[in-house]
Amino acid sequence: MARPVIGEEEKRAVLAVLESGQLAQARRVAEFEEAFARFVGSEHAVAVSSGTAALMAALLGHGIGAGDEVITTPFTFAATANAVLIAGARPVFVDVREEDFNIDPALIELAVTRHTRAILPVHLFGHPCDMEAIGDIARRHGLVVLEDACQAHGASIGGGAVGSFGTGCFSLYATKNMTTGEGGMLTTNDAAIAERVRLIRNHGERERYHSELLGYNLRMTEMAAALGLAQLSRLPDLNERRRANADYLSRHLRGVITPGERQGCHHVYHQYTVRVPSGRDRLAAVLGEAGIETAVFYPVPVHRQTLYRERGYDLSLPVAERLSRQVLSLPVHPSLSQEDLETIVAALNGAKAAVGGGDD
Repeated sequence: MARPVIGEEEKRAVLAVLESGQLAQARRVAEFEEAFARFVGSEHAVAVSSGTAALMAALLGHGIGAGDEVITTPFTFAATANAVLIAGARPVFVDVREEDFNIDPALIELAVTRHTRAILPVHLFGHPCDMEAIGDIARRHGLVVLEDACQAHGASIGGGAVGSFGTGCFSLYATKNMTTGEGGMLTTNDAAIAERVRLIRNHGERERYHSELLGYNLRMTEMAAALGLAQLSRLPDLNERRRANADYLSRHLRGVITPGERQGCHHVYHQYTVRVPSGRDRLAAVLGEAGIETAVFYPVPVHRQTLYRERGYDLSLPVAERLSRQVLSLPVHPSLSQEDLETIVAALNGAKAAVGGGDD
């Protein structure tokens, strides 16, 4: 399903850090932050230890906590909503759109209450959300926009990079479009938010051993930053290879609903996710027997997870629930060869013809 692209440049960069003896957050982290901010087009970038850390720091940096509500999507990795809980606030889920798997702006405004402080959209699978509509709602109600761009490095809308429309949160986990092994990045145009997040990631210390506020150890290592600098330079090329692979799959697959790209958007295909209206699990099993690895992102929407049901979440979000029964992700990573792509197409088309429809 995923294969990190690690070359000689990455290896040399990490080895140089190890040989330097300076392993904790220092010069390379600062260089990586500057380079990432330029890439996104934001004034500031703050490196942290994971995508979850970026989400948590963004919420805390904006002062979101007990008594506050954050509107978000149920069709995402649980870390999106879990970060809201960690901050002490309450996630409010609204349904998604079938065509791009992203939060439905038409439903966001209906969920706004006097307790709402932020909207937390997720650019799922690398496809940007409708940030124009979300931004309009946020401005009308005086809300913060926090972008979960953990799967969308390099995605854009009308030339504007995701992570530049609000406070952006990126994951640099091993399977992402670019990686530092583990790591994350927060982007913002607000100098005060950037400074507060820098304190939060380092035990609230601006000066060593002098805590100004409650903080944590969310720092990035020098090894991770060195790896990230090398990966960032290759990201546009890696993303274009993903897009080319996705285009080939979409032109040749049969019997499934292939992902689309909304006009004006630049999809970076962290995942290539099709919809199988019926027989999804049987199709996945047949593909597995043919040596084609697949995955389901995500089999249980967040509001149906035990953690949330035990907290009293009992609501119906029919699109997210239907998608969880239909989605199937296929390999799309940049290391795929033409032969790999042809094998995937032949296996899926043959398997779909064999299993047909019917319920799982």
